[in-house]
Amino acid sequence: MKGKVTLIGAGPGDVGLLTLKGREALKHAEVVIYDRLVGDDVLKLIPKNAEKIDAGKESANHTIPQERINEILLEKALEGKNTIRLKGGDCFLFGRGGEELELLAKNDIDFEVIPGITSALAVPAYAGIPITHRDFVSSVHIITGHQKKNEPVKIDFDNCVSCKGTLVFLMGVSNMKLIMDGLMEHGMSKDMPSAVIEQGTRPRQRKVIATVGTIVDECKKQNIKSPAIIVVGEVCILSNQFDWFSKLPLKGKEIVVTRPKERQGVLSDKLKALGAHVIECPCIETKSLVDEITIDDILNRASNFNWIVFTSPAGVKSVMEPMKQKRYDARKLGNLKIAVIGKATGEELEKYGIFADIMPLTYGGKKLGEMLAKEAKQSERVLLLRAKKGAEEILLELDRAGLEYEDYPVYETFYQSDVTKVQEVSAMICDNQVDYVTFTSASTVEAFVSSIKCSMDCFTAVCIGEKTRLTAQKYGMKIIMSRNATTDDLVQCIVEHNC
Repeated sequence: MKGKVTLIGAGPGDVGLLTLKGREALKHAEVVIYDRLVGDDVLKLIPKNAEKIDAGKESANHTIPQERINEILLEKALEGKNTIRLKGGDCFLFGRGGEELELLAKNDIDFEVIPGITSALAVPAYAGIPITHRDFVSSVHIITGHQKKNEPVKIDFDNCVSCKGTLVFLMGVSNMKLIMDGLMEHGMSKDMPSAVIEQGTRPRQRKVIATVGTIVDECKKQNIKSPAIIVVGEVCILSNQFDWFSKLPLKGKEIVVTRPKERQGVLSDKLKALGAHVIECPCIETKSLVDEITIDDILNRASNFNWIVFTSPAGVKSVMEPMKQKRYDARKLGNLKIAVIGKATGEELEKYGIFADIMPLTYGGKKLGEMLAKEAKQSERVLLLRAKKGAEEILLELDRAGLEYEDYPVYETFYQSDVTKVQEVSAMICDNQVDYVTFTSASTVEAFVSSIKCSMDCFTAVCIGEKTRLTAQKYGMKIIMSRNATTDDLVQCIVEHNC
């Protein structure tokens, strides 16, 4: 049985600009052939078990020639695979999507096209440039600034100048001088406003606003490189007035997120929404020690206790997921009272329809221990469900209060990092290119230091909790600490420090 090929326009880079239909189709991919300009966050949406093929498509340097890409699409479809062709921007706007469909149509392969948001519209918008405006211009013209290898650029400069509309040149950075000279030679004023926007819609976006006569030299001074688009027209003068993207509070900041992969999403998304470029570098992983057999042992033990204590979201998940798999609900916990170390742990528990009885306002094992000592009766017993090598703080407080407890490991933490990502982050830190590194536990600090072989005093460590702060301090880091142990407070801490 033949498979199907879906051409998806991935948009200009910002994952939020991938269409809902494109995102849904990507979920079911068995093979994905993607281009260089597809955003990293879009690539993360590719299913883990899907075959991934990098087609490159950099100017004059195609990892796979276009003819071969066409053949691969046909081959994978003939294998019966649900095949996705993931393309930057829109499939049919200088994306060669039509060429890729020709071979499929000849071989009677089912295909679908899901349009994408083109950089010709989105990138100027992210730079504060409305490409049409009733007070300035009523038409827009999108032109390719790139031609086939070894062929001259073919641009109708007479029509470009006489149309009096906004001109958007895609893939034209390497031919920028030729384009600007051609416009001026055919009658355009050298004082016509123009703009070049590099890495459009992405955190590292940069722009140059100048005139047709000066834009080439200005871009050379700022070392502007591909991918970038060129905009020519009176509307470019509105850029500084309407530029919302450059005004985001963390625009241009490089922030490393070290928390475990499964818990990166919310923090990373909040930082990106404020303009930061986020490098996800998880240095630890957690592994549950509880399965469908041991969960019964835990529940049997729990029946002899009055309190259950969770000190992390990982602990909650390690216990609750096996319960869920065995179709056990909250009734299995009987009359047990539950204590959690902080808001994130409480929120994880709430996903299973259970609400904590106590939670300290200030995150930390010591605070939770003090609160338990105050709330629990002397005769009550406490069962701690936490990491295999948990911190001693809470135990010291329980000992001090004379409470009987059992420390039961439900998961273990171990150092685990991606070698390529560690090398990238190390190089950036050594070159003083990292502004902040976030740490949500002492173990993330220890794991990060063991992986990154650079000085620890050339970035600002953003810590949750006193124990995390003290561990970071031990390694000579410059430190700021969030008021409370929440993602929102950690983000706010960075914003306030950056003001």
